[in-house]
Amino acid sequence: MKKKVVSISVLILLISKSLLAQKDTTTRTLDSITVSSYLHGTTKQHLPDISGTYIFAGKKSDLLSLDPSKGNMAQNMGRLQFAQIPGLNMWQMDGAGTQLNIGTRGTDAHRDIEMNMRQNGYMTNSDAFGYPENHYTVPLQAVQQVQYVRGSAALQFGPQFGGMMNYVLKEGDTTKSLSIESNQAAGSYNLFNSYNAVGGTVGKLQYYAYYDNRSGNGWRDNARFNYRAYYADLKYHFTKDISLALQFSRMDYVQQIAGGLTDAQFAANPKQSERARNYFQPVINIPALIFNYNISNNTQLQIISHYLFGQRNSVQFINAGNVPDTVNTALNSYNPRQVDRDYYSGFTTEARVRHRYQLAHIKSTLAGGLRYFTEVTKRRQKGVGTTGSDFDLSLTKPYGIDLHFTTNNYAVFAENIFQLTKDFSITPGVRYEMIDTWLTGVINNATDAVNYNGKRRFPLFGAGLQYNVGKMVQLYGNVSQEYRPFLNANVTTADRLDVIDPNLKDSKGYDIDLGYRGVYKNVLSWDVNAFYVFYGNRVGLTSFTSEDSNNHLYTTNIGDGIIKGIESYIELSLLKMTGYAAKENNISIFNSLAYNHARYQHAVINKSGVNTSINGNRIENTPDWIEKAGISLKRKTVNLCIQYSYSSMQYNDALNTVASGNGVTGIIPAYHVWDATFDWVILKNYRLGAGINNFTNEHYFNRRITMYPGPGILPADGRTFYISFGVKW
Repeated sequence: MKKKVVSISVLILLISKSLLAQKDTTTRTLDSITVSSYLHGTTKQHLPDISGTYIFAGKKSDLLSLDPSKGNMAQNMGRLQFAQIPGLNMWQMDGAGTQLNIGTRGTDAHRDIEMNMRQNGYMTNSDAFGYPENHYTVPLQAVQQVQYVRGSAALQFGPQFGGMMNYVLKEGDTTKSLSIESNQAAGSYNLFNSYNAVGGTVGKLQYYAYYDNRSGNGWRDNARFNYRAYYADLKYHFTKDISLALQFSRMDYVQQIAGGLTDAQFAANPKQSERARNYFQPVINIPALIFNYNISNNTQLQIISHYLFGQRNSVQFINAGNVPDTVNTALNSYNPRQVDRDYYSGFTTEARVRHRYQLAHIKSTLAGGLRYFTEVTKRRQKGVGTTGSDFDLSLTKPYGIDLHFTTNNYAVFAENIFQLTKDFSITPGVRYEMIDTWLTGVINNATDAVNYNGKRRFPLFGAGLQYNVGKMVQLYGNVSQEYRPFLNANVTTADRLDVIDPNLKDSKGYDIDLGYRGVYKNVLSWDVNAFYVFYGNRVGLTSFTSEDSNNHLYTTNIGDGIIKGIESYIELSLLKMTGYAAKENNISIFNSLAYNHARYQHAVINKSGVNTSINGNRIENTPDWIEKAGISLKRKTVNLCIQYSYSSMQYNDALNTVASGNGVTGIIPAYHVWDATFDWVILKNYRLGAGINNFTNEHYFNRRITMYPGPGILPADGRTFYISFGVKW
């Protein structure tokens, strides 16, 4: 594997050197940060080479400015707002917007579990390594920009295969002491969303705060939800070079879970539900301190400390969709529900410094830092709950699982840009991780227990290359190692359908990118790259039938995953192409396309003493093709946007099961979805919006699930509409 990494790195270097002879026109200013679009109406760019204490030179990255004219923000419609980032596989299982569920390049999308998710630079995953699901979901109306770095983010942010995504929230207006924003939206199935924010600057104090409330009945039966999010940011500027921000975020919601369906049930009526007594409730709180100090023109320091604490609660009747939840005649009531509760308490401090210097006449920039992370998860599962139908977490019998998981993590990291010529740079980097995990507690009736206690020590290496072909055109390449320990969720099974391999191993691998991006005459914008991901000892799912003829899902190290392909983003301004240059008018089209050839290699499944080779099988939950396309028409302050989404067929288990009686495993068919959005800015301070989501009423799903919130098929929403009105002054 190491030889392959080295050989590909040398190949990237040779390709870049051969391009040095091409004509170039200007020197790139490393510290420049673009905040406006290259093209009129364009909302996607790449991250600058340097931003604050972070280095992004030579990396595949996306910088996305969220725009109400692009799609429904009141429902956190990620399918629309993130359409311009190629390759994102976003599970769409309800219209509540309470979870975004992002995966890419063969990674698991379940609650962004293989992503390093951040807000204003600090992590929001419940546990960085033990249980990295992202229960916290920010309202997209509060987001100014989305920063996304692929696998090359492993060195600066952490070794997750999915990369790093950071939500940069809005800040208080620096030109006013008070500004107000209010957006109200209503739509199908009693949808109502109210977003209200205040901000401004008084003296040296800059502030911003919002409250968001979203509720509705849901497109499916038994899918009610009530979501609330709060945020406050107080930032004090001691001088022009020193600032300290105190931030607090809270999100909670209660959502009724409609449950999974079998294939037959979905074909008959995808809106139906066999579960009226299932509920899910996360509660996440995140206080944070952010200290920034521009020590000199060449040196900048940032220290971020945050504390995440909260809960993840569920009460459910857990069984496949073909097992109805009916009154038990022996009890003269419904069967008792299962109660599962997690309690999270985690503290993180990251200190980063960026320093610009010269070494033997070579301009260089060093960015490095330290991270300390400690987290305790208290997990209580398989409690016997009530036989009622409302949201009730009380017990009638004790928990069958009562555990404490502890994770301690220390990391040191550094990357350095060596500017070898005015247009060519190389950026090597290193990260060293120390991860300690252990658990205490009780698991009733445990069999084949997984050993979770351990000390992990390992380095990660990487390097990036970048060549400026012209003023606004770049070639870039990167290779970075990645790592993923198996999770504490793998220690125990969440429900009766899951079985865990007691000999689980950690996953290791690397990520390679080679790309070409730029802008031509403010008419054409593009970013096209090839990638290769080696995902060693990938943990996955296989299905098997037990002696009692029940279908089960087996979690094990399937083998090595090889994911290779192409990601392409192209945007074209049709009016500017024809020479029509009116600023208030535009017609633009974009296409965001990804091809993923994701297959298993050296993959053998052993169950009940029988070895089965699955070499060449498709990696689960990874379609070969993902495409998003759209056209935007702007006439002065009126915008109309139509978007198209396509995903090809995929499987949800490593055996590539075609179908199963309970709907838990099988093919996920290809689907096509169309959305339309209307946006009108009136008198600068008022905004009227409307839209139809899935206006062709496509009945589809892109999720089969073995656990919450299934098991079974989780249908996506059919046709819905909304209308919104906003004011800002």
